[in-house]
Amino acid sequence: MTFTSIIWDLDDEPDGNVRHCAAHGVSQNEVEEALGNANDEDVSRSPGRPIVFGYTKTGRYLAVVFERVDEDAIYPATSYDV
Repeated sequence: MTFTSIIWDLDDEPDGNVRHCAAHGVSQNEVEEALGNANDEDVSRSPGRPIVFGYTKTGRYLAVVFERVDEDAIYPATSYDV
């Protein structure tokens, strides 16, 4: 998976991706680490969006569900422990 930009909503956006990830105990930095270390890619079951799996620097193995905005940018919708 290649991209150069990750689009984040504002931290206080009630339905934003920062809060969706935080609801699962995952920070923006952890999402970015998992994306940078992705070792598997698939399609998520419920929303049908792309999903990648990767490790953070602390060893957490995360799933990151995202939307591709364009060839350079992605929008992580949510992330959670696998």
